[in-house]
Amino acid sequence: MIIPPYLLRHLAGVTDPAFASAASAARASLAVDRPFRGIRLGESAPPSAAHRSLAARSIEPVKRAIYDARHREALPGTLVRADGDDPGTDLAVTEAWDGLGHTHDLFAQVYGRASIDDANLSLDATVHYGRDYDNAFWDGERMVFGDGDEVVFTRMTASASVIGHELAHVVTQHSADLVYEGQSGALNESVSDVFGALVEQRSFGQDTTSASWLIGVGIFTDQVQGDALRSMKAPGTAYDDDVLGKDPQPAHFSGYIETEDDYGGVHLNSGIPNHAFYLAATAIGGQAWEGAGRIWYDTLTGGTLRPAATFAEFAAATADAASARFGAESTEHRAVAKAWAAVGVIARPASAPAS
Repeated sequence: MIIPPYLLRHLAGVTDPAFASAASAARASLAVDRPFRGIRLGESAPPSAAHRSLAARSIEPVKRAIYDARHREALPGTLVRADGDDPGTDLAVTEAWDGLGHTHDLFAQVYGRASIDDANLSLDATVHYGRDYDNAFWDGERMVFGDGDEVVFTRMTASASVIGHELAHVVTQHSADLVYEGQSGALNESVSDVFGALVEQRSFGQDTTSASWLIGVGIFTDQVQGDALRSMKAPGTAYDDDVLGKDPQPAHFSGYIETEDDYGGVHLNSGIPNHAFYLAATAIGGQAWEGAGRIWYDTLTGGTLRPAATFAEFAAATADAASARFGAESTEHRAVAKAWAAVGVIARPASAPAS
């Protein structure tokens, strides 16, 4: 689920009559989300290394299909676009189609991955799910997109980073399989933000300096005082709105939030590793999917991470991956170490300046 439960609960409790329909939509969305949130906790084990290797030797062109739920909650809905069909005029269909393709292309063309499961999985999606549904999710077989309540949220297909984020959860499922709770759960969410951002940046041809580093640009209406759901550049600053409140994400480990809500605050504390990736990527420069993105992908798929990995373990694994790919004395290796030190996860390297 791209919209965190704390945000929907906050909206559901709003009593301002001007936002009555949005509050009602948020309550309904939470009810719809409940059974699907459990999918993250019951994901299957990743395929064997031999399976991944075999799949990677035969990467097939992307296979896509888009269905229209027609504002019902029955899946998959009516098939409205398949390979070879005309694009049509439905903007949500086009956005979903393009987002699925951009995500497949990032993993296939940059990282040599055969679709998100590394076994050439078809990327299917359903649009126009439910009425005023404020979320998007992977249901185990397909992406599902709501159109939003049109007061606070608009259609979820409007953001390529949203589409990339949700599909990246499947990549994690079929590789490191990070446990969706506590620090490993926050890493699970952060990895999805990382690759969601990279999908968007690559589709726009952006480098690390021109990218927004925002997750979910385009899914707020113009009534919201905010840019996006989350900021990797400056966690805690994505929105500051009279109705939604202020973005609560911490950017430093000293602000880590201990809570039993949302599987131990996975959507909150993901701001810390998110910021580490941003710092590493911008220090390396260029196109983030080629530099820091390769390091994070190597870490995720390298087979060394525990499913219950802590931030510190993940930081060490990224440093090892940077060293293995680029060299122990490389700019990339130094950038990764400094980034994790800057967010308080590891000690600052002796040679690193204080700021």
